Amino acid sequence: MTDTVIAIPTYNEAETLPRQVQKLRREIPQADLVIVDDNSPDGTGQLAEELAAKDRGVKVLHRAEKAGLGPAYLEAFSWASQAGYTWVVQMDADGSHRVRDLKKLLARRIWPSQPDLVIGSRWIRGGRLQGWSKLREALSRGGNAYIGALLHLGISDVTAGFRVYRIDFLSRLALEDLDSRGYCFQIDMTRRAVNAGGNIVEVPITFQERAAGASKMSSAIILEALAKVTRWGLLDLVNPQNIRGEALS
Repeated sequence: MTDTVIAIPTYNEAETLPRQVQKLRREIPQADLVIVDDNSPDGTGQLAEELAAKDRGVKVLHRAEKAGLGPAYLEAFSWASQAGYTWVVQMDADGSHRVRDLKKLLARRIWPSQPDLVIGSRWIRGGRLQGWSKLREALSRGGNAYIGALLHLGISDVTAGFRVYRIDFLSRLALEDLDSRGYCFQIDMTRRAVNAGGNIVEVPITFQERAAGASKMSSAIILEALAKVTRWGLLDLVNPQNIRGEALS
């Protein structure tokens, strides 16, 4: 059995999922895949089942409704832990996370420093964007700067969704009380990983605009992140002990 599983959450990704799965199975056959579908109305869940029927390295988890990125990943983490994997990858279905970059992340996890979390970063030296407008880039950079100013995490790309976690480290993050659903999930996980004293490294990646389908970003997702980051920052200001050693929601 492999020690690594790649978790791919999906909602209406029928146009992009087959190509991403094909690339992963061809170029990283040593890793299994688990697709977590939130009852996509475009038939992504059924398509995932068809892919799994042809390849025993592909598994599918079905959720009753669209409940957000965070709950989907938490279900994948729990499943991966119970299945006995050592590492779990977070990766998008839309092609924005390149398979060639995943190879770099997987290589970095076994260096002598043995990180608990490897982050594919857009905002360190060597990181790049393809297909983004200047406005979108400015908003992302500005968001990370705001998070850095309030939370002092020491991570350049706090909102990155391309990651490799050591599964036994996840058990230290008090995930049972994590309720962040969208974009904020990545921030919440980073905060908990830092506060738990995790060994975190960033690896430069090239982030590509999705080739097809629609982005799941919305004003509600952005407002959730803004409200929670501001709240956490104020709590840390009032009680500096929150900044290290505790993974509070």
